[in-house]
Amino acid sequence: MRTVQFTRDGTVLGAEMRDGEGPPVVLLPGVMADAATWRPVVEHIDLPNPVLVLDRRGRAASGPLGPGYSVRTEVDDLGHVLGSLGDLGLAGGTHLFGWSYGGLIALEAAAGRTDLRSLTLYEPVSRPFAPEALGPLREAIDRNDLDRAVELVNTAVSGFSDEYVAELRRSPVWDVLRPLARPLADELGAIDAHRPDFDAFAHLDVPVTLLLGTENEGTAPYGTAFARFERAMPRARVVRMAGEGHLAHASAPRLLAEHIADAVKA
Repeated sequence: MRTVQFTRDGTVLGAEMRDGEGPPVVLLPGVMADAATWRPVVEHIDLPNPVLVLDRRGRAASGPLGPGYSVRTEVDDLGHVLGSLGDLGLAGGTHLFGWSYGGLIALEAAAGRTDLRSLTLYEPVSRPFAPEALGPLREAIDRNDLDRAVELVNTAVSGFSDEYVAELRRSPVWDVLRPLARPLADELGAIDAHRPDFDAFAHLDVPVTLLLGTENEGTAPYGTAFARFERAMPRARVVRMAGEGHLAHASAPRLLAEHIADAVKA
C-alpha cells in the first residue's frame, strides 16, 4: 500500500492505494473508520485491479470537515477523486464500494455519473439515524471526552452492550477509535439532515450489489435503513452475510473481501 493525495478547493484528501492492473476498485469507509482500518480487507481482495481506499475528511491523512459540512461535501469530494484517477494512470471506469455512511455517499455520487462499472453498498445508512444520540455525542466531543464519544457510538447508535464496550476499552482498538470519534457528531448530523432521492436510485444504469449482515436484518438503525435502499433498487443483487453485523471489515475481512471481489467479477 502506498499513500496518495488529492486536493479539492484547498482541502487535502488522502488515500491508500494498492497497485494493480485494470479498472480501479475504490473503497469508501463510513464513520469511525479510515483507510488504515480497512487494510485487512484490501489484503484479501483477490483481484488484479488496483485498489484505492479514501480517507474522508476528518481523518489524519485528510483535511477538516470544514464550514457548511454536509453529505454534499462528501459527494463532491468523492466526485473529485473519481475524476482525478486518470492523473494516477488509472482509467477504464471504476468499481465503487461504500460501507455505511460511505455507502450513502457512494450511492449519491453514482446517481450523477456514467463512468462506473459497478456499485457495491454494504449497509448504507440514511435518516432517521439515531437522532437521539446526536445531543449527547456533541456534548462529549465539545468537552473533548472522546472516550465517552466512542462509548456512545457503540451503545446509543450501534446497540452494543456495556459488556462489549468494556471489553473494547481494554483492547488496543480503543486508542484507534478515539481520534476517529472527533468528527462523529457532525457526520451523524449530516446523515440525519440529508434527504436521499430514493426514486432516482431505481434508475441507476450500473450493476448494484447490496450487502447485509444477517445480524442486522430488520433491526434499527442498520437493518431498517438497508430495507429502504433495498426497496428503492429492486434490480439490485442482494447478498446476506450470515452471522455478520455492521463491522465485517473488522470481524470477517476475508469474507467481506470475497464479496467485494465477487461483485466486481459479476
